[in-house]
Amino acid sequence: MNGGPSIGENPAPPARSEAARHAAGTARSGAHLPDFRNLGVLLRILLGVNAASLVAALLKTQTLSAMGETLIEVSALVQPVMFLTLLILAAAQPLLDRVRYEFGVAAVLLTAMGVTAAFNLLDGGVLGTVGDTLPRHLFCTIITVCTLLAWFELRNRALSPALVEARLQALQARIQPHFLFNSLNAVLSLIRADPRRAEHVLEDLADLFRALLADSRALSSFASEVELARQYLAIESVRLGDRLRVEWDIEQMPGEARLPTLILQPLLENAVYHGIEPSMATGTVVIRIFRAGNEVHTLLSNPVPEGGERRQGNRIAVDNIRERLQLFFDAEARMRIREHEGRYEVSIRVPYTDTDRRASPGAGTPPPSSQTGDR
Repeated sequence: MNGGPSIGENPAPPARSEAARHAAGTARSGAHLPDFRNLGVLLRILLGVNAASLVAALLKTQTLSAMGETLIEVSALVQPVMFLTLLILAAAQPLLDRVRYEFGVAAVLLTAMGVTAAFNLLDGGVLGTVGDTLPRHLFCTIITVCTLLAWFELRNRALSPALVEARLQALQARIQPHFLFNSLNAVLSLIRADPRRAEHVLEDLADLFRALLADSRALSSFASEVELARQYLAIESVRLGDRLRVEWDIEQMPGEARLPTLILQPLLENAVYHGIEPSMATGTVVIRIFRAGNEVHTLLSNPVPEGGERRQGNRIAVDNIRERLQLFFDAEARMRIREHEGRYEVSIRVPYTDTDRRASPGAGTPPPSSQTGDR
């Protein structure tokens, strides 16, 4: 299998999601500013500003042949202003989170205008053209900032917290049916042969169901997810016996770090279904979790059966997990899939945070329902 599509790179500083701030909101106005430390927000601003620069270059040139040179000139003026403004707003994000939306808009607008004026003075003061260009540059800054802020607010209203919550509940509910089916089969196989062990399996199953019924909007901890995964693998070991081996490398795992619920268990279920069940040989599932800087990395791998033993999946479970990661972390999370040296590998990278956050308004349509054997 080829490497899966990336959700996005994680920026160096851990930033709150748009969701956490959208849920808290501004009670009096019902609106809020975008999070200027969120990678998804920064990418959208970058695209918007560069699109505006392209339009400006088209309007200033008479021929297409001269457009490239004009675009470079416009970008040389716009890019420094944009990057310095975003840097200041990112540093001021805690303050912007505490003020009313109207005051926040004014602060953003004044910051952008101040940076524009400063660069205009540096660029044109020596040539004596400040008086000619400053009003025009300030006007363009005001139009661009107001347009971007209005677009972010319209986007957040269209993708309201109620819609996001409904999507999360639907995504999480789609994990439940096939998980319940497999788990009950494991218990049924033990009831007559080993009632006491079946009782322990049912206790593990009860804990798993409590996780399934947890608030889908909130984040779980890595420690809780690992415990849940251990309970699931204990149930599977009842069915598979010595054919299933598990290697844990979690000594460097930050147990307090947060991630969406039921991320590890569906991936492990895939590993068992595709990597262990089809073969009569013993197979090893490897789970490694560690922190690197401001990111938490999760690596899971399982053997790939040879030839006709291989089962085909439709990637619904993987798409489900990718969708939920995007809802919580936007472009700050990344998920990759590959087949390497006879093993199927899944790597997930999320920003490190030890506080709860809510799912963010995202784009796209929820993936179809998950079922047994999905990849």
